[in-house]
Amino acid sequence: MPNSHSTTSSTDVAPYERADIYHDFYHGRGKGYRAEADALVEIARKHTPQASTLLDVACGTGSHLVELADSFREVVGVDLSAAMLATAARNDPARELHQGDMRDFSLDRRFDVVTCMFSSTGYLVDEAELDRAVANLAGHLAPGGTLVVEPWWFPETFRPGWVGADLVTTGDRRISRMSHTVPAGLPDRTASQMTIHYTVGSPEAGIEHFTEVHVMTLFARAAYEQAFQRAGLSCSYVGHDLFSPGLFVGVAAEPGR
Repeated sequence: MPNSHSTTSSTDVAPYERADIYHDFYHGRGKGYRAEADALVEIARKHTPQASTLLDVACGTGSHLVELADSFREVVGVDLSAAMLATAARNDPARELHQGDMRDFSLDRRFDVVTCMFSSTGYLVDEAELDRAVANLAGHLAPGGTLVVEPWWFPETFRPGWVGADLVTTGDRRISRMSHTVPAGLPDRTASQMTIHYTVGSPEAGIEHFTEVHVMTLFARAAYEQAFQRAGLSCSYVGHDLFSPGLFVGVAAEPGR
């Protein structure tokens, strides 16, 4: 007689709909959230020495927020995905979280540091949307505050055909993730399309398989720089060992300067 737990299901899901799997996978793979948070604090203190408040936009499941909380008096998260925020709330129930789109959310207050990590700006479809998003992030900066954005790949650094593969164990789950990324945005191929296959096994759920498709814009470096400048920020690009695409760092002007 078949074991009732050995069922297999397969489906296509919207990106980040399975936020619980996303969270467990990256923690199981050993993503360095602590080291990344330390690097962000160092950058923030360099440009805004007295920074005490931070807003993380596209905060996902809140893993950076957890690590940043010790360095700031107030740490707040915003994300578009309800599933991501639900996972973040389960993992850090006391954290202040808001659902919103980076292009137009409004918290009606300003922060010393605003971050937007893990290449989330790649989901914006064109330079007009990038301008809107950066302007909105800048609008949540206090005078003299620092904005840090981790971009997606630039057209010249994108590697078409890239295949990624990992198998991790987290708790009683085994998670296999395989991805394949190709050029998209025909005819000019200004975007990438990443198809991700997850296979997840656990004693309770058995084996399930699902796929996600992520289409992300390959903005030129100049597009980010111009977006920062249009938002009234300085802009510098920083190569960094922990952030493969690098970081853009901008500082808001202080009154009288």
